[in-house]
Amino acid sequence: MKWLPRRTDDDAPREGRGPILIHALDGFLGAGSAARLAADQLRSGRGELIHEFDVDAMFDYRARRPMIAFREDHYAEYDDPKLQILLEHDDNGMPYFLMAGPEPDFHWERFISEVHDVIQEHDIPLTLGIGAVPMGVPHTRPPMITAHGTRPDLVDRQNLWSAQVMVPSSAQSLLEYRLGQWGHDAAGYVVHVPHYLAQIDYPTASLALIDALVDRTGLSIDVDSLKARQEAALAEIEQQIEEQGGQSLLGGLEEQYDAFTRGAAQSLLASDEDLPSGDELADQFEQFLARQRKNDQG
Repeated sequence: MKWLPRRTDDDAPREGRGPILIHALDGFLGAGSAARLAADQLRSGRGELIHEFDVDAMFDYRARRPMIAFREDHYAEYDDPKLQILLEHDDNGMPYFLMAGPEPDFHWERFISEVHDVIQEHDIPLTLGIGAVPMGVPHTRPPMITAHGTRPDLVDRQNLWSAQVMVPSSAQSLLEYRLGQWGHDAAGYVVHVPHYLAQIDYPTASLALIDALVDRTGLSIDVDSLKARQEAALAEIEQQIEEQGGQSLLGGLEEQYDAFTRGAAQSLLASDEDLPSGDELADQFEQFLARQRKNDQG
């Protein structure tokens, strides 16, 4: 296994001249499938394969079993997991690298070493990661994004969420940390997805991630199909809330969110005596949305 040297005091941030690298891994930072849906919009289907990882050594097949079709008397169309780096171009011909696929379950350091080799080989000046986490926020308010980077001047937007917490790591977060140690510029965006929508596709969060990328890089990305999915998804959410009587629960989340954005609270999960906690609201939402899904299947 290859191990990279740690950055020394004499190392300075690199100023590469190649295209940027955007990474969106489907795994721990995958609430609402936001990063995966965004990657689908960034992937043209015509990208040039730059690097392919040995997923067979990095993927836990029993924890995340890939789908395979069964047709009458035989198996067909196996959806084999792929983790690749592609050279893509936006609608105006601007190049960028896209790394998308399942987050490695094993061999994180080897994975990061391979990414570093690609960065070095193609003179990549900046990596940008996108992801999503579940939070006590309502879908009726603008998505909140937390920006991060290996240097303060790489954080290009103000964060409303300013807590200092210990969180479980991910391959993406460790990649950014290691790149910072080795003198490479790395940054990213994490969008906050409503707790009660974390397990279903939530295009609104994906659009927020793409907007952040576009604002920073000037890329021109066609998101019409994603906007159409957003309209359909929001209509279905509103219908389920109305049918299951979830308006009061939604109102509580909205009050928490508004209080937080006004600076009246320190956390979206604050325990104000006049408001139910974000976890309580999320649990109740999960229950009534689960009932709705069960009714739909029946």
